[in-house]
Amino acid sequence: MITVTDSAVQAIRDCIAAENKTVNTAVLRVAVKGGGCSGLMYNLSIDEQTADTDLIIQNQDVRIAVDKKSKLFLLGLTLDYTTGLNGKGFVFTNPNAKATCGCGESFTV
Repeated sequence: MITVTDSAVQAIRDCIAAENKTVNTAVLRVAVKGGGCSGLMYNLSIDEQTADTDLIIQNQDVRIAVDKKSKLFLLGLTLDYTTGLNGKGFVFTNPNAKATCGCGESFTV
């Protein structure tokens, strides 16, 4: 459902540690919310709570939680992390996105 690259896994570990949490108790929550110039935005957060309706994806020692509503927009997503010349951060490659804004922060389906 969601592919997570090795560099993204390491970045998730770093984010969890920065919040003084451990991979045993925390998850990276990936969600889609309304907003941005294209209509939908990705939202990432570290969470220690999951719901029965969440999709939980395990990759190495990190877990990713996706809520039921966001799951529809994220089928086939690849989550990567880059440290290139244009800055560092998570990169979303979403086959469901029909268009993205110029800065890549939002998308439309």
